[in-house]
Amino acid sequence: MKGFIALILICLSINTYAAEQAEQIFKKLAPSLFQIRLIDNASGEKSSIGSGFQINGQGLIATNYHVISGFARHPNKYRIEYLDHLGNKGALTLKRVDVVNDLALVKREAGVNMPFFRLAEGVPHKGEELFSLGNPHDLGMIVVPGTYNGLKKESFNDKIHFTGSVNSGMSGGPVVNQNAEVVGINVATSGNQIGFLVPHDKLVALYQAFQTTDDISIAEQISQQLSKNQQKLIDTMLSSEWQSKQLGQGLIPAVDVPFVRCWGDSNADKSDALILTAVAHCALDENTYISSKFFTGNLEMEFRYMQAKELNASKFYHLYEQQIRRAGPGNKATKDDVSEYQCHHDIVSPTDRDINSKTVFCTRAYKQYPQLFDVLYLSASIDKNQQALISHFTIAGVEESSALAFTRKFMESVSWK
Repeated sequence: MKGFIALILICLSINTYAAEQAEQIFKKLAPSLFQIRLIDNASGEKSSIGSGFQINGQGLIATNYHVISGFARHPNKYRIEYLDHLGNKGALTLKRVDVVNDLALVKREAGVNMPFFRLAEGVPHKGEELFSLGNPHDLGMIVVPGTYNGLKKESFNDKIHFTGSVNSGMSGGPVVNQNAEVVGINVATSGNQIGFLVPHDKLVALYQAFQTTDDISIAEQISQQLSKNQQKLIDTMLSSEWQSKQLGQGLIPAVDVPFVRCWGDSNADKSDALILTAVAHCALDENTYISSKFFTGNLEMEFRYMQAKELNASKFYHLYEQQIRRAGPGNKATKDDVSEYQCHHDIVSPTDRDINSKTVFCTRAYKQYPQLFDVLYLSASIDKNQQALISHFTIAGVEESSALAFTRKFMESVSWK
């Protein structure tokens, strides 16, 4: 019992110390913390809110891109404002964005040199205690203690796994170490004390680009970043090992990259099913946010093997054509963002194995970001009217050369056993 009581006292002491640290950090940094507001000009009301923090003495503030994305896309509809710890409001101008890492730099007028957050020179060690600052649910600025758990292993673009309560409204707020140095930026939560942060080196790179690169439009910044990121993704995919694995009587690719995760399903447990179906679905576990109705940057592949059980050819064709019609784009976009799909169809005549094949290759162009496309490819192959292998992929926001290179690799990797 004494040991148990001692353990409780130790835990209380640790928690009290952490709370005192959090309070000291908040008092020190509060003048450099802001609520970032997107204001709808027509109504004069808030459209969205987030958090931000000053990173130099001249009024430059870091936040998440998604917090100010409405202004980035529609500068005539919105304006950006800040609210400081004393309740003062002011206008902000958008200076730089990084849509891939969900970062933005905004600036307020600063007549004198002002206090600001220091960016850490190194990265935390695993298990290190950190402090997340922000404005959850528009309730006022708070400090949330948590733990650094390294980088998320399945992420193509680096994200820090943070154990702490990162809530809505804290997006764009800083995460600091015990020396009050920024090591990350709040970006997302999965609930259950699981949060994700943008590593601070992404902010350092954005700040350096702001200091050294000539001004270019926000649209041009976004276009260049999307193109560079997707080129990197496709190059990484193509240079990785593509192994063959069996799906029914078909052979499909298994790409050896950690950021593409695959899941499987089948109806093998349904004894009354007219068609045996086995499905493998693989996808990039992230995307790039452009606006609430426009996402890009993802990649997915799906493979479906179908085998008939005493089914005539006509009925089998009907059922497998239903699967073809289900194929669609892997990302969300509106008619204001992209053109209609333009598709090219190919039909391959039967071979000596009595196989019929049909392929569809579709692209749609990005209206605001030239040279970028969404791509959808689908192939359906039937063997002896009793089994089919359907494969398709979608890639969002790629240039033509990358799309064609990936399509060739994909086509070569799918076959009958």
